[in-house]
Amino acid sequence: MTGEDPEKAPWAAESAPDIAALDRLVSTCRACPRLVAWREEVAVVKRAAFRDEEYWGRPVPGFGPADARVLVVGLAPAAHGGNRTGRMFTGDPSGNVLFGALHAVGSATGAHPVSRDDGIELLDTRLTAPVHCAPPENKPTPEERHRCAPFLSRELELLSSTLRVIVVLGGFGWQALFTVLSAGDWNVPRPRPRFTHGAQVVITHPDGRSVTVLGSYHVSQRNTATGKVSPAMVEDILLRAKTIAES
Repeated sequence: MTGEDPEKAPWAAESAPDIAALDRLVSTCRACPRLVAWREEVAVVKRAAFRDEEYWGRPVPGFGPADARVLVVGLAPAAHGGNRTGRMFTGDPSGNVLFGALHAVGSATGAHPVSRDDGIELLDTRLTAPVHCAPPENKPTPEERHRCAPFLSRELELLSSTLRVIVVLGGFGWQALFTVLSAGDWNVPRPRPRFTHGAQVVITHPDGRSVTVLGSYHVSQRNTATGKVSPAMVEDILLRAKTIAES
Protein backbone atom coordinates (compact mmCIF):
# COMPACT_ATOMS: atom_id res chain seq x y z
CA MET A 1 0.00 0.00 0.00
CA THR A 2 2.99 2.27 -0.45
CA GLY A 3 2.66 5.33 -2.62
CA GLU A 4 -0.99 6.03 -1.80
CA ASP A 5 -2.14 9.64 -2.23
CA PRO A 6 -2.73 10.94 1.35
CA GLU A 7 -5.67 13.03 0.13
CA LYS A 8 -7.35 9.86 -1.15
CA ALA A 9 -6.41 7.55 1.73
CA PRO A 10 -10.00 6.66 2.74
CA TRP A 11 -10.70 5.29 -0.72
CA ALA A 12 -7.68 2.99 -0.40
CA ALA A 13 -8.95 1.49 2.86
CA GLU A 14 -10.81 -1.37 1.17
CA SER A 15 -7.50 -2.74 -0.10
CA ALA A 16 -5.81 -2.81 3.33
CA PRO A 17 -4.89 -6.48 3.85
CA ASP A 18 -4.82 -6.38 7.64
CA ILE A 19 -5.29 -4.15 10.68
CA ALA A 20 -1.65 -3.09 10.80
CA ALA A 21 -1.78 -1.91 7.18
CA LEU A 22 -5.06 -0.09 7.83
CA ASP A 23 -3.58 1.69 10.85
CA ARG A 24 -0.60 2.83 8.78
CA LEU A 25 -2.92 4.10 6.06
CA VAL A 26 -5.08 6.00 8.55
CA SER A 27 -2.03 7.80 9.96
CA THR A 28 -1.16 9.23 6.52
CA CYS A 29 -4.59 10.63 5.63
CA ARG A 30 -5.01 14.26 4.50
CA ALA A 31 -8.50 13.98 3.01
CA CYS A 32 -10.22 16.67 5.13
CA PRO A 33 -8.58 20.12 4.72
CA ARG A 34 -10.26 21.65 7.78
CA LEU A 35 -9.16 18.81 10.05
CA VAL A 36 -5.64 18.72 8.63
CA ALA A 37 -5.23 22.45 9.24
CA TRP A 38 -6.58 22.24 12.80
CA ARG A 39 -4.64 19.17 13.96
CA GLU A 40 -1.40 20.63 12.62
CA GLU A 41 -2.02 24.08 14.10
CA VAL A 42 -2.66 22.54 17.51
CA ALA A 43 0.55 20.52 17.20
CA VAL A 44 2.53 23.71 16.67
CA VAL A 45 0.79 26.10 19.07
CA LYS A 46 0.41 23.41 21.78
CA ARG A 47 -1.05 23.72 25.24
CA ALA A 48 1.25 25.36 27.79
CA ALA A 49 1.36 22.23 29.95
CA PHE A 50 2.74 20.27 26.99
CA ARG A 51 4.91 22.91 25.35
CA ASP A 52 8.05 20.75 25.61
CA GLU A 53 6.40 17.71 24.01
CA GLU A 54 6.37 16.80 20.35
CA TYR A 55 2.76 16.40 19.23
CA TRP A 56 1.68 13.55 16.97
CA GLY A 57 -0.38 15.99 14.86
CA ARG A 58 -1.68 13.32 12.46
CA PRO A 59 -4.74 11.07 12.21
CA VAL A 60 -4.87 8.66 15.14
CA PRO A 61 -5.30 4.99 14.17
CA GLY A 62 -7.19 2.42 16.19
CA PHE A 63 -5.52 0.77 19.16
CA GLY A 64 -5.79 -2.82 20.29
CA PRO A 65 -5.41 -6.39 19.03
CA ALA A 66 -6.35 -7.39 15.51
CA ASP A 67 -8.42 -10.30 16.81
CA ALA A 68 -10.45 -8.38 19.41
CA ARG A 69 -13.95 -9.58 20.22
CA VAL A 70 -14.97 -6.15 21.59
CA LEU A 71 -14.68 -2.89 19.65
CA VAL A 72 -15.18 0.47 21.41
CA VAL A 73 -16.19 3.29 19.05
CA GLY A 74 -15.72 6.86 20.27
CA LEU A 75 -16.05 10.20 18.47
CA ALA A 76 -12.64 11.61 17.48
CA PRO A 77 -9.23 12.21 19.08
CA ALA A 78 -8.89 15.10 21.52
CA ALA A 79 -6.74 18.02 20.35
CA HIS A 80 -4.35 17.73 23.29
CA GLY A 81 -5.01 14.05 23.97
CA GLY A 82 -4.76 11.61 21.07
CA ASN A 83 -3.61 14.36 18.70
CA ARG A 84 -0.67 14.86 21.07
CA THR A 85 0.11 11.27 22.05
CA GLY A 86 -0.82 9.46 18.85
CA ARG A 87 -3.00 6.88 20.61
CA MET A 88 -6.76 6.74 21.04
CA PHE A 89 -8.09 7.95 24.41
CA THR A 90 -4.62 8.69 25.75
CA GLY A 91 -3.40 11.79 27.53
CA ASP A 92 -6.71 13.44 28.45
CA PRO A 93 -9.47 13.12 31.10
CA SER A 94 -11.76 11.10 28.80
CA GLY A 95 -9.05 8.53 28.30
CA ASN A 96 -8.44 8.29 32.04
CA VAL A 97 -12.09 7.43 32.62
CA LEU A 98 -12.25 4.91 29.78
CA PHE A 99 -8.97 3.16 30.55
CA GLY A 100 -9.83 3.15 34.23
CA ALA A 101 -13.05 1.32 33.42
CA LEU A 102 -11.32 -1.03 30.98
CA HIS A 103 -8.72 -1.89 33.62
CA ALA A 104 -11.41 -2.41 36.26
CA VAL A 105 -13.14 -5.08 34.13
CA GLY A 106 -9.90 -6.75 33.07
CA SER A 107 -9.74 -5.43 29.51
CA ALA A 108 -6.61 -3.26 29.88
CA THR A 109 -3.30 -3.81 31.64
CA GLY A 110 -3.21 -0.25 33.01
CA ALA A 111 -5.58 2.48 34.11
CA HIS A 112 -3.58 5.66 33.46
CA PRO A 113 -2.74 6.12 29.75
CA VAL A 114 -0.16 8.85 29.17
CA SER A 115 1.71 7.98 25.96
CA ARG A 116 2.03 5.51 23.10
CA ASP A 117 4.93 3.81 24.87
CA ASP A 118 3.53 3.61 28.42
CA GLY A 119 3.28 -0.17 28.13
CA ILE A 120 -0.49 -0.41 28.48
CA GLU A 121 -2.08 -3.13 26.38
CA LEU A 122 -5.72 -3.87 25.63
CA LEU A 123 -7.01 -7.40 26.12
CA ASP A 124 -9.53 -8.71 23.59
CA THR A 125 -10.64 -5.10 23.06
CA ARG A 126 -9.87 -2.49 20.43
CA LEU A 127 -10.52 1.27 20.43
CA THR A 128 -11.40 3.26 17.33
CA ALA A 129 -13.38 6.30 16.18
CA PRO A 130 -15.51 7.27 13.19
CA VAL A 131 -13.29 10.36 12.71
CA HIS A 132 -9.54 9.90 13.14
CA CYS A 133 -8.45 13.56 13.30
CA ALA A 134 -8.99 15.99 16.16
CA PRO A 135 -11.77 18.39 15.09
CA PRO A 136 -12.22 22.03 16.18
CA GLU A 137 -14.47 22.20 19.28
CA ASN A 138 -14.67 18.37 19.20
CA LYS A 139 -17.29 18.68 16.45
CA PRO A 140 -16.62 16.91 13.15
CA THR A 141 -19.00 17.78 10.34
CA PRO A 142 -21.27 15.16 8.74
CA GLU A 143 -19.16 15.46 5.60
CA GLU A 144 -15.96 14.70 7.53
CA ARG A 145 -17.62 11.70 9.17
CA HIS A 146 -18.71 10.45 5.75
CA ARG A 147 -15.24 10.93 4.29
CA CYS A 148 -13.65 8.96 7.13
CA ALA A 149 -16.25 6.15 7.04
CA PRO A 150 -14.29 3.78 4.77
CA PHE A 151 -11.72 3.35 7.54
CA LEU A 152 -14.35 2.17 10.03
CA SER A 153 -15.99 0.01 7.39
CA ARG A 154 -12.72 -1.77 6.61
CA GLU A 155 -11.87 -2.11 10.29
CA LEU A 156 -15.16 -3.93 10.87
CA GLU A 157 -14.46 -6.23 7.94
CA LEU A 158 -10.94 -7.05 9.14
CA LEU A 159 -12.28 -7.84 12.62
CA SER A 160 -15.23 -9.85 11.29
CA SER A 161 -13.93 -13.31 12.21
CA THR A 162 -13.67 -12.45 15.92
CA LEU A 163 -15.87 -9.39 16.57
CA ARG A 164 -18.83 -10.08 18.85
CA VAL A 165 -19.67 -6.77 20.56
CA ILE A 166 -19.43 -3.08 19.65
CA VAL A 167 -19.64 -0.51 22.44
CA VAL A 168 -20.52 2.95 21.11
CA LEU A 169 -19.71 6.04 23.17
CA GLY A 170 -22.22 8.77 22.37
CA GLY A 171 -24.80 9.60 19.75
CA PHE A 172 -22.32 10.75 17.09
CA GLY A 173 -20.56 7.40 17.10
CA TRP A 174 -23.92 5.57 17.17
CA GLN A 175 -25.08 7.37 14.05
CA ALA A 176 -21.75 6.77 12.31
CA LEU A 177 -21.65 3.08 13.18
CA PHE A 178 -25.17 2.29 11.99
CA THR A 179 -24.56 4.19 8.75
CA VAL A 180 -21.51 2.00 8.12
CA LEU A 181 -23.38 -1.18 9.11
CA SER A 182 -26.22 -0.33 6.71
CA ALA A 183 -23.74 0.30 3.88
CA GLY A 184 -22.13 -3.06 4.68
CA ASP A 185 -25.44 -4.91 4.12
CA TRP A 186 -26.05 -5.64 7.80
CA ASN A 187 -29.73 -6.10 8.67
CA VAL A 188 -30.24 -2.82 10.51
CA PRO A 189 -33.80 -2.45 11.87
CA ARG A 190 -36.06 0.29 10.58
CA PRO A 191 -36.57 2.68 12.17
CA ARG A 192 -32.91 2.70 13.14
CA PRO A 193 -32.29 1.84 16.82
CA ARG A 194 -32.31 4.91 19.04
CA PHE A 195 -29.22 5.82 21.04
CA THR A 196 -29.57 5.69 24.81
CA HIS A 197 -27.21 4.76 27.58
CA GLY A 198 -27.56 1.02 28.05
CA ALA A 199 -29.14 0.41 24.64
CA GLN A 200 -28.56 -3.13 23.39
CA VAL A 201 -29.26 -4.28 19.83
CA VAL A 202 -28.32 -7.50 18.06
CA ILE A 203 -27.55 -6.94 14.39
CA THR A 204 -27.28 -9.81 11.91
CA HIS A 205 -25.63 -10.15 8.53
CA PRO A 206 -26.87 -12.22 5.58
CA ASP A 207 -23.71 -14.34 5.80
CA GLY A 208 -24.75 -15.56 9.26
CA ARG A 209 -22.67 -13.27 11.44
CA SER A 210 -24.16 -11.31 14.30
CA VAL A 211 -22.87 -8.55 16.54
CA THR A 212 -24.32 -6.99 19.68
CA VAL A 213 -24.21 -3.18 19.77
CA LEU A 214 -24.24 -1.50 23.19
CA GLY A 215 -24.71 2.23 23.78
CA SER A 216 -22.99 4.30 26.45
CA TYR A 217 -22.85 8.00 27.11
CA HIS A 218 -19.52 9.35 25.98
CA VAL A 219 -16.79 9.66 28.61
CA SER A 220 -16.27 13.34 27.78
CA GLN A 221 -15.12 15.66 30.51
CA ARG A 222 -18.45 17.48 30.35
CA ASN A 223 -20.45 14.29 30.83
CA THR A 224 -18.34 13.05 33.72
CA ALA A 225 -18.20 16.46 35.41
CA THR A 226 -21.98 16.85 35.33
CA GLY A 227 -22.59 13.29 36.46
CA LYS A 228 -24.34 12.29 33.25
CA VAL A 229 -22.02 9.31 33.16
CA SER A 230 -19.86 7.88 35.94
CA PRO A 231 -16.94 5.43 35.89
CA ALA A 232 -19.26 2.84 37.42
CA MET A 233 -21.76 3.27 34.57
CA VAL A 234 -19.02 2.80 31.99
CA GLU A 235 -17.66 -0.23 33.84
CA ASP A 236 -21.14 -1.77 33.80
CA ILE A 237 -21.41 -1.43 30.01
CA LEU A 238 -17.90 -2.78 29.44
CA LEU A 239 -18.49 -5.71 31.75
CA ARG A 240 -21.70 -6.50 29.88
CA ALA A 241 -19.76 -6.35 26.60
CA LYS A 242 -17.08 -8.68 27.94
CA THR A 243 -19.67 -11.15 29.23
CA ILE A 244 -21.51 -11.24 25.90
CA ALA A 245 -18.25 -11.61 23.96
CA GLU A 246 -17.13 -14.54 26.09
CA SER A 247 -20.48 -16.35 26.18
